This record gives sequence, structure tokens and C-alpha cells, in this order.
Amino acid sequence: MMATTKFAIVGSGWVAGEYLKAIHARKDAEVYSIVSPNAERAQQRLNDYGIEARVVTSYEQAVSDPNVDAVVLCSTPDIRAEQAALAAKNGKHIVIEKPMTMERQGLEIMADAISKNPVKTVVSFVLRWNPMFESTKALIDDDALGRVYMAQIDYWHHIGPKYVQYSWSKTKELGGSSILSAGCHAVDAVRHFAGDVTEVMAYSCRTWADSDYEFDPNSIAIFKMKNGGLGKVSASIECKTPYRFNVHLLGEKGTIMDNKVYTHKLPGQSDFATVPTILPDSGDVSHHPFAMEMADFMNAIHTNTTTRCDFFEGYKSMQVSFAIDESCRTGQKVVIL
Repeated sequence: MMATTKFAIVGSGWVAGEYLKAIHARKDAEVYSIVSPNAERAQQRLNDYGIEARVVTSYEQAVSDPNVDAVVLCSTPDIRAEQAALAAKNGKHIVIEKPMTMERQGLEIMADAISKNPVKTVVSFVLRWNPMFESTKALIDDDALGRVYMAQIDYWHHIGPKYVQYSWSKTKELGGSSILSAGCHAVDAVRHFAGDVTEVMAYSCRTWADSDYEFDPNSIAIFKMKNGGLGKVSASIECKTPYRFNVHLLGEKGTIMDNKVYTHKLPGQSDFATVPTILPDSGDVSHHPFAMEMADFMNAIHTNTTTRCDFFEGYKSMQVSFAIDESCRTGQKVVIL
């Protein structure tokens, strides 16, 4: 009989609720505890989903508990690096929300701990498990596009006062930039579809004079890709538009525009064919495939394999994200080794 993996959920916000639901729905997993300094709010979260679990106010207590097998880090990004490192040192498998950390040093803290204490990890660039993404990746892997020589991906989403996280995500300390706050999903998508990035040039700008954002909420970055091609990411988190996550890929043998494909595999094709699927077309976290991400994570634990986006894969996307912010700040290109 398959062992039950016991989870500690760190945080009690919007995204934490999605992990609570995804884990509670599984037969091979259990919500063992929820960690939050606000015990009343954490208990209410459990009540909302009919889950019986412990409420713990100390992360150190939760992560050192021998009954806990894995932690889900939905804490604020400024403390995730230290929390992930402590989890690895205690032998706990780790789910890491994005952005993984707010600075490059945090990546190295995590990398050192996870390298020395190999545990299963998944970074929640959750769109990798979106059905449109899965269809697109399958087409690329089947040579429907050939080499992707141009990848253009946009993240456009007005993250304003109606969102709970706005109170802290609009700050330089905890939001950081349009890329760290949300656009890193687009950065990861470029890498997922077109491969590694070797060089970055980027710019950012303000939207409105009366904006409450402490940083430029808009940015555009151009990439040189390892495969010889080009990439582009735009991120706007203060815009007058419905949520958009545009995926445009040009390959030597075909093209993809969101869920539309034109490929040499269909020689009689005269126009784009539409793949009926679920698009990444909502900023609501309940629309995101957390259940599929957790299925991948649990499979990695059971079969001793890696997830679709483990720590070291997510590390590379965060490297590019930090390079974008550095280029915006300095006006210079940034080479990624």
C-alpha cells in the first residue's frame, strides 16, 4: 500500500487555499498542519475546506516535526529562501511558490541546501501544467515546429486593490518588479518552449502618475537564446485590459499562436488549426492547475524521479528574471553563463 505523504502548508492566503484543496483531494497525501502567525485565520482556512489539521504558528516547529514529509511554501517571497533551505536540511520535500526569492543570493542559499540534502522539489510555475501548455510542448517535442527561433510571450494583468496581495505586492520589498511579481511566469514559458537564455536586454516604465506601485509595473525584455534564436517577454501588472497570457512561437517548420497551430505535419493545411483546450486566460488562481502540479510532485516522490519544474529548472528561470531587472536598472545587456 502506498504511504501517505504528510504536508505542512506554510501560509494561509489565496494560493495556500488551492494547495489545501489539491492535497486534501488526494488519497496518497494529507494536510498534516498549516503554518501561520495568524492562528485564527489559518483555522478558518481549514474550516473552509472541511480539513482537520494542526495549526502551528512556528515554521521551525513545523519543519522539524518528524511527522511532516513535505512543506508547501506559500509564505511571502522575502523569507522563502531561508525556509526552503531549512526544509531541505530537515529532509522535507519542498513545493516552492513563485517568485522563489527576491534576490540572487536567495537562490544560492537554496541551491546549496538542496544540493547537500537532495529532496524532491517543484517550483510553482504552475502554467507548465496548463492543458494548452501541455499540448504546445507535445507539438514541439514531436517536431511540429522544428527549432523555435522566436518565442514571444506576454503577461498582462491589472493586479490592483481588488486583489488581497496588492497591499504588499505593490511594494519594492515584496513585489520587487513586474517580472518578480508575476511576469516570471512568462519568462519560464519562454524557457519551457524555446530553451535556455544566454543574453538579456530590458526596459521598464511607469503607467499612471498616481500609481501606488513602488516600482515600474511594466517591462519588456529581449533575449538571445542558446539555440540561436530570439525571445521576448512583456509584463504589465497595471494595465487596462482583461487578463492575457499570449504565447506566440515561430519555428522552422511551423507556428503556434496560443491554441492555434500551423505545421508541416499537416501538409494540406491552408490556415491555422485550433486545438480545443483550456487556455491560460485567467488570473484567478482557482483556474490554475495546482492539482496537476501536485500529481507530478507526488509521482516524483513515489518513483524517485524529478518534477516538470524542479528547483534547478526554476533556478534558471529566476536567473533570467533577475537579469531582466538588472538590465532595466543599468540600461546594459546582461549575459547569463
